[in-house]
Amino acid sequence: MEEKVLNKGPGVQTMFDAIASRYDLMNRVMTMGQDQKWRRFVVKMAGKPNNGRVLDLATGTGDIAALMADTWPDAGLVAADFSLNMLRQAQRRFGRGRIAWQACDANNLPFADSTFSSITFGYLLRNVDDVAGLLLEVRRVLKADGRVVCLDTTPPGKNFIYPFVRFYLRFIIPFLGKLIADDENAYDYLTGSTMDFYTAEELAGIFRDAGFSGVGYKKFMFGTIAVHWAEKIVEDSNTVRRTGEK
Repeated sequence: MEEKVLNKGPGVQTMFDAIASRYDLMNRVMTMGQDQKWRRFVVKMAGKPNNGRVLDLATGTGDIAALMADTWPDAGLVAADFSLNMLRQAQRRFGRGRIAWQACDANNLPFADSTFSSITFGYLLRNVDDVAGLLLEVRRVLKADGRVVCLDTTPPGKNFIYPFVRFYLRFIIPFLGKLIADDENAYDYLTGSTMDFYTAEELAGIFRDAGFSGVGYKKFMFGTIAVHWAEKIVEDSNTVRRTGEK
C-alpha cells in the first residue's frame, strides 16, 4: 500500500494567519472562558525554570508566554510561532520587552541542543504531520531534567455524553467560527483534526517512545482537552536520577 504523504504546514499557517485578529475572542467563547485556566495549569506543570531559558512553541497570541513571564520574571523567555500574524497580535498584546518573539518552524528549531529548562506548547501537535519527529526535536533542545508541557485537543471518550460533545464540536463550533471569526472552514478543521487526533493515552505513549520520562496527563472540558507533561531524564554511568534508587 502506498503511504500517504501529508503536508499540513502551509494550509495551517495560512489558516492561523487569517483568523489571528479574532483568535482570542473565539477561544473565550467556544471554551466558555475555560481556556485561560488550562494555560495556567500548563505553566504550573512546567515548574520553576531556575532562571534558565523557557520556550513557548506555537505561542499564537502569546497567552502562555505572558503567563510564564508573569510567574517567572527572571526566566529568559522565547515565544515562537510560524504564523506571522499571530506573532504580531502577541506583540500588540504583550509588548517586546520581557519576551523574545521569534518566527520559526517547530519541526526544525533554530536552537542549539540542551538550550531550554522548560518547553511549552498549545495546540501544536494536532497541526503537524509527524508528532513523534517533532517531539524528538523538542527533546533535543531541552536540557537534562527539563520539562515539556503540551496543551491540545483530544477525541472525547464514547460515554453517555459523547453524542452531545460530538454535536457541539461538529456543529456549534463551526457556527461560532462563522459568526465570530468569519471563517467556518477553520473551525470545521478544528473539529475534524480533534476527532482524528490521538487519544490522550496514545499521545502519552508517543511521548514515552520519544524518550521522555514521568509522562502524565489531565483532561478538561468533558474530555476534549488534555494537558500532557514529561521530563527529559538523562542517565550516565555514575548517576541514576529520579528513580527512587540510591
